[in-house]
Amino acid sequence: MAGAKETPRQKLIGMMYLVLTALLALQVSSEIINKFDLMNKSLEKSANEAAGENQKRISAMQEAVSKQGNRAEDVNVLKQAQEVKAKSAEMIAYLESIKQQMVDKSGGIKQETGTYKDPSIAFLEDVKEQMIAKSGGIKTETGTYQNPSAETEMEELMVGSKKNGKGYDVRNELNAFTSYLSSITRENLPPLALDAKDVPALKSDPAQKNKDFVELNFAQTPMVASLAVISQKQNEVARYETAVLEKLASKVGATQLRFDKIVAMVRPEANVVAAGTKYKAEMFIAASSSGVTPTMTYNGSSIPVANGMGKVEFTAQGGAFDKEGKMKRTWNGSITIRTPSGKDSTFAVTQEYTVIKPVIQVQSAAMQTLYANCGNELNFAVPALGAEYRPSFSASGATTIPGSKVGDVTIIPTGTEVAVSVSSGGNMIGTEKFKVRPVPRPSVKPFSGGRELNSKLGLDAPYPTSLEIRAVAEEGFAALLPKDARFKVTETEVFLIRSKRPVGGAVRGDDRVAIGGLVSQARPGDRLYIEIKGVKRMNFKGQLINTQVSGSPSFSFQLN
Repeated sequence: MAGAKETPRQKLIGMMYLVLTALLALQVSSEIINKFDLMNKSLEKSANEAAGENQKRISAMQEAVSKQGNRAEDVNVLKQAQEVKAKSAEMIAYLESIKQQMVDKSGGIKQETGTYKDPSIAFLEDVKEQMIAKSGGIKTETGTYQNPSAETEMEELMVGSKKNGKGYDVRNELNAFTSYLSSITRENLPPLALDAKDVPALKSDPAQKNKDFVELNFAQTPMVASLAVISQKQNEVARYETAVLEKLASKVGATQLRFDKIVAMVRPEANVVAAGTKYKAEMFIAASSSGVTPTMTYNGSSIPVANGMGKVEFTAQGGAFDKEGKMKRTWNGSITIRTPSGKDSTFAVTQEYTVIKPVIQVQSAAMQTLYANCGNELNFAVPALGAEYRPSFSASGATTIPGSKVGDVTIIPTGTEVAVSVSSGGNMIGTEKFKVRPVPRPSVKPFSGGRELNSKLGLDAPYPTSLEIRAVAEEGFAALLPKDARFKVTETEVFLIRSKRPVGGAVRGDDRVAIGGLVSQARPGDRLYIEIKGVKRMNFKGQLINTQVSGSPSFSFQLN
């Protein structure tokens, strides 16, 4: 039955049927025949037990109807259940008659061992008897089938020469029984007699997919295997009967629900939550029953219910917070139960909770000031969100690059002010604003032999033959953004001046200039003039950006 829960015994029966189907595809041996016989006996025993359990269910319904005063609506349901029981018993008896026809068609049942139906194999059987005698003989018993492996006889009986055998009557009766139960439950129950195309395990099997129910189960099938198929169907009939009886029993209070006082209750984990975090609560009936499962909703949507408890969970939304960073919100729920009379009762609940505005903590050495066109690395933390914090960032006046750790982001300002908006799980948390400063200009300094040159003291002979021009970042900027504070002199010109006129041509270089040829012409009283023509900054992405220097871009040294 669709949606019906199977007991462990019913699951075992289903497993046995799968094994049976698999065995039918194998070359049948005497050992397999024996297994079919054992399987059939087990299935018959299970069917008998199920019939007994269903009779107990009818008795329980009769008792429940009597205790509730034999109300007309309950008596009608009981009669319907008794009719289902009778139809089921009739169906099982019909299948039992089919099994008897199978046994008769195969030659009936032996009254004693040692006889053979086909004397044409007597010689071979005599040899077998000698082998058995040599091994110690066999036990004698009565009641075994004359021809348990009969296949042709089963095909003649069940399939027929023109698909007119008893099997088609069985198929029609089984599916008519299913239709009858569907009319009782008002559910579309799966047919009990399925063709191969309707069996998931067989619908793609080239050798099986075109077979109907009868051919699938009875064509070229040993007699004892055919018996097992019918016995399995008897179990299915009993299983369907059980499911329908349980549904009918719930209508007459066989599963009794008694409440002295009914109160809708809500148990939240907390009435104060931060925006962006999960609001969690349990909604339930104060006086509950293990025999009923209420249906519950939150703001009109169904929620899962376990052990009578509804699980309410949603993300708290922010909004117009008051000056204390708080705001009141409510949610609505409902609990619906089915009473013994079959009527629904619904209880409403309204729950108020408080949302608090989460505080954003910005961690950065630059604090509230960012540097233009630089990779300002920040961390936005919202402690109130805890593990629920899954931030995303957007910004005006800047571009953003998410970091590898939660809350990390790199801000690259493109304007004079930046506003960074922080969201978590799609919910807006807040916006932080920053001022933007230009990158401090570097200072340039000439060096020779690792020593900074002093223009006031001039240069003593022997004069240096090479110069190093360094572009030095402002100390505070270099400490804050070392990846953006990498400066380099890219173009330098050096002249030898005598009496206000250049001697020879200029010597050019970048941050290193060889001046040996120039100073070889020098005389005391000449001047060495150095002019910085270009400086660039390498940013955090490795890109070079033209920049200006702080102070004068030129130096003049008296040659002593």
